[in-house]
Amino acid sequence: MRFARKFRSWHAAAALGLLIAHHAAAETQGYSASVELVDPKVFRVCADPHDMPLSDQKGEGFENKVAALLASKLNEPTSYTYFPQVIGFVRNTLNALRCDVIMGTAVGDQMVQTTNPYYRTTYALIFKPGNGLDGVQSLEDPRLKGKHIGIVAGTPPSSVLARDGLIGDAKPYPLMVDTRVTSSPERMADDVAAGRIDAGVLWGPMAGYYAQHVTPHLTVVPLLKEGAQMDFRIAMGVRRTDQAWKRKLNRLIAENQPEIDKILESYGVPLLDEQGQLKAP
Repeated sequence: MRFARKFRSWHAAAALGLLIAHHAAAETQGYSASVELVDPKVFRVCADPHDMPLSDQKGEGFENKVAALLASKLNEPTSYTYFPQVIGFVRNTLNALRCDVIMGTAVGDQMVQTTNPYYRTTYALIFKPGNGLDGVQSLEDPRLKGKHIGIVAGTPPSSVLARDGLIGDAKPYPLMVDTRVTSSPERMADDVAAGRIDAGVLWGPMAGYYAQHVTPHLTVVPLLKEGAQMDFRIAMGVRRTDQAWKRKLNRLIAENQPEIDKILESYGVPLLDEQGQLKAP
């Protein structure tokens, strides 16, 4: 999604116009320290253990790769505290002092302090090439009328589908699921590839990743013309007391942005520049 997050990035993104589960309920910080409590020798990450393409316990998500990159620049090993991206995620990880950074959270998330964003992305339309939708660039395209379109319930594109008269034929997928068992983005991509639905709308990182993990591969169209906010800036989340740590992460992001972009691009994440346009690969 985060956003997420998820959110996390895509769930957090879902809840900020959407809200990327990625951080669902109002939680309060479980401490009131005035000093920083970041481990100075280990890059300690708070993560979901089953949330591809963002993170997993095998270290195969792009957030795992970005964490490993930044840790290497600090000459530190990484360690993980895994917890599902559900209510209680922040309380049981970051605020419990078990880890020091959430690798993906939407800028503006009120549950954490966020760094400078390290990428900006948008929701995207996915469809099977050759099914009559080639060339569609917006949900306002008349070729989508009457089509069976997948949508993750509660995300920003839902209101756009309703505005454009597409929600009546839409197929909803749940935002909050047990990711040990199922994945709404993966199911949606499978349904598009199999022809069970005509198209789907997913958070960009999910769209780019799962479109390449089905047969046939799906077309991914970043939604940049909807007249409603579909894009979000994604940062890292830290405790509100950890000001020096935030500054250090900001420096690492700035110094390593090209390498971070390469990691994201390798997972199919559609990246936007500061003007909201697609970055050249």
